[in-house]
Amino acid sequence: MTSQTTIDTTGPGDGTPAAPSDPTPVKGLRGHPWLTLITVAVGVMMVALDGTIVAIANPAIATDLKASWAEVQWITNAYFLALAVSLITAGKLGDRFGHRQTFLVGVVGFAAASGAIGLSDSIAAVIVFRVFQGLFGALLMPAALGLLRATFPAERLNMAIGIWGMVIGASTAGGPILGGVLVEHVNWQSVFFINVPVGVLALVLGLLILTDHRAQNAPRSFDIPGILLLSAAMFCLVWALIKAPEWGWGAGRTWTFVAASVVGFALFALWEKRVKEPLIPLGLFRSVPLSAGVVLMVLMAIAFMGGLFFVTFYLQNVHGLSPIDAGLHLLPLTGMMIVGSPLAGVMITKFGPRLPLALGMSCTALAMYGMSTLDKGTGSGVMSLWFALLGFGLAPVMVGATEVIVGNAAMELSGVAGGLQQAAMQVGGSLGTAVLGAVMASKVDSDLPGNWADAGLPQLTPAQEAQAAEAVQQGVPPVQPGTPDAIAAKITDVAHDTFISGMSLASLVAAGVAAVAVLVAFLTKRGENAEAGVGAAHI
Repeated sequence: MTSQTTIDTTGPGDGTPAAPSDPTPVKGLRGHPWLTLITVAVGVMMVALDGTIVAIANPAIATDLKASWAEVQWITNAYFLALAVSLITAGKLGDRFGHRQTFLVGVVGFAAASGAIGLSDSIAAVIVFRVFQGLFGALLMPAALGLLRATFPAERLNMAIGIWGMVIGASTAGGPILGGVLVEHVNWQSVFFINVPVGVLALVLGLLILTDHRAQNAPRSFDIPGILLLSAAMFCLVWALIKAPEWGWGAGRTWTFVAASVVGFALFALWEKRVKEPLIPLGLFRSVPLSAGVVLMVLMAIAFMGGLFFVTFYLQNVHGLSPIDAGLHLLPLTGMMIVGSPLAGVMITKFGPRLPLALGMSCTALAMYGMSTLDKGTGSGVMSLWFALLGFGLAPVMVGATEVIVGNAAMELSGVAGGLQQAAMQVGGSLGTAVLGAVMASKVDSDLPGNWADAGLPQLTPAQEAQAAEAVQQGVPPVQPGTPDAIAAKITDVAHDTFISGMSLASLVAAGVAAVAVLVAFLTKRGENAEAGVGAAHI
């Protein structure tokens, strides 16, 4: 095991760095571990909320700004693309300049970009400022983990990460509820304006409380070629995942970008072996637990984000719930993540990460299998059971995989490790949505013609069948205006039955991914450098 010294670079206020941290108790506000946790949680909440809250606002934005469907998709895609591409580089910036500084810059930039979106009067401006949201959000997320790692002693770090994971999980799952309330009772701009006062609060707390503990052997230079190669490789990968549903998985353009990403990652790896201070020291991945933690985070995000993507369509378009009611039906998932994350932190501290992670992914696999059994007549009680089990399963994975990744990296690489954790989650989410979306599309394309004919409906032309399939993939019956009620009812039944068959298969695939993750969980172990935070602060 290794221990590392950190330096409080915040200083006494006269520009002079403070002396290396010692194990004396924290006095006052600055540097207090639990106050630090509250501060970073406020900032992280903004970024996590914006991952899902905007989906509810998209229809209103499209109507108000007269945006096309492709433009509306880019409201989400631009944010996730900028976030995923920038996370690891942003983590490196935190390691170089200090996580306190990058956190504060991220908070200010994210809040300012949010306010600018609320003031925008064109869809192009909304998309541009969503890119800035993603870039500043990338600064904020790894810095939050770096601050927790440096501030909390080893015996309390898992609990801190548990609460941090609880905030992310609750914000992600609660986004649709808050978004529905704001859009329905205020306007779509309020979804973005709400980040401004939250950002101001996070900034004030950050200036008063955060202390910048930086490792003595923190990097002193930048690996510019490495940054460019990694950013290009990540861009090509995420771009391919975003565009695959539109271009098709067999399309030449899709595989051109996939191939370009593979080449980019290979060139990045070759370059990292040559440079003195690499962006990501490849020796990091000699740690089997750290590598397993990254893979586990990807697999968890595939199952969670990909599976949950279809549930929102199921609740709103099959069961006919409003966005607010759909969000309320997901409260069991949110509630179990809120309750389960701190408990997971306690379990991981006591037993290590392997058993809680394996148990969590087993529950996730079982929950996704249960969601494959949902149909048109499933009641709220059964749905709540599976949603609650999913939240219970996700909580230890969110906490444990994060601790495994960050805890098995050296202190001076805590920002890069935090970037890896977040990048794995973003790539996994994009991969899950793309792959499970392809599974859904394939199943709908396969079943719809037969179901349509079995219902005795008029035969469709190839063009009409393609349009109908696109609607059915979202659970929307392709009923044309003026269609007689009896025919409309048959079309609705066919559309919902076909959608549910596609969702069922996608959920089974997600369950399989979660089952594989159970095996990966047994390769993890407690962070070798977890005790590095002991000297940083005592509670």
